[in-house]
Amino acid sequence: MEDEKSERIGPGKGIPIFGLDALSSAAYGPEAAMTLLIPLGMAGVVYIWPISISVVILLGIVYFSYRQTIEAYPQGGGSYTVASENLGTGAGLLAAASLMVDYILTAAVGISAGVGALVSAVPSLQPHTLSMCLGILALLTFVNLRGVRETGGIFMIPTYLFIGCLLGMIAIGVYKVIASGGHPVPIVAAPKLMSATASVSTWLLLRAFASGCTAMTGVEAVSNGVMAFKEPTYKYARLTLTIIIAILMVMLLGIAYLAPRYGVADSRRRRVQGTI
Repeated sequence: MEDEKSERIGPGKGIPIFGLDALSSAAYGPEAAMTLLIPLGMAGVVYIWPISISVVILLGIVYFSYRQTIEAYPQGGGSYTVASENLGTGAGLLAAASLMVDYILTAAVGISAGVGALVSAVPSLQPHTLSMCLGILALLTFVNLRGVRETGGIFMIPTYLFIGCLLGMIAIGVYKVIASGGHPVPIVAAPKLMSATASVSTWLLLRAFASGCTAMTGVEAVSNGVMAFKEPTYKYARLTLTIIIAILMVMLLGIAYLAPRYGVADSRRRRVQGTI
């Protein structure tokens, strides 16, 4: 019992342990939405802002829902528990099955997106893409087997480094936008988009919104692991969730604000590292 209590964590380690999936999704959520807007040409970039605002509003609704869930289920209130107690065993098993698929896809998408960014920066690594993905997956598996406290300690540096770099990039980008009167000049010009090959439609915008919702991946993790926090568990869990969601919202809105001003639309053709 004492060993179990010694493994419990606070928000400092809770953010990298339970927020890593959600925060890292800011790196590929907006990209997924913009990819579907490419047929609209440069006009499509303009829609990333209202789409991102819609995603953030939905994220806010989910956040308040999970805050209530954390308080109502201080022993851990994941989708399986909530669905089982309120809708029956069948609904609980369905929720559990969907979560298993979701976590597998989260690992796959997160790792592949990270390796994709690395390969775009160093093209010579492209032949080793698969081996790097498998190696990172094996490393993450090994680290997660070390226990909650050890895992949190190991993930703290890369997680906070990622947060600092992305927020720093957004801050510098916003400053340059304001200083240039809304027309910043990128250090490396983004590729010019082809002329529009499709017209704006409700279906296209809804598909872009659905793809952009991948930025909400992993926000349920805190409610699943309430018991991993120090006493009072639900208060530390809610605080951790609040910090994670607030940072994620700032990231999403910052990227959506800068993308049209720098003419960034298709990061698959060229990652905009150094653009801002």
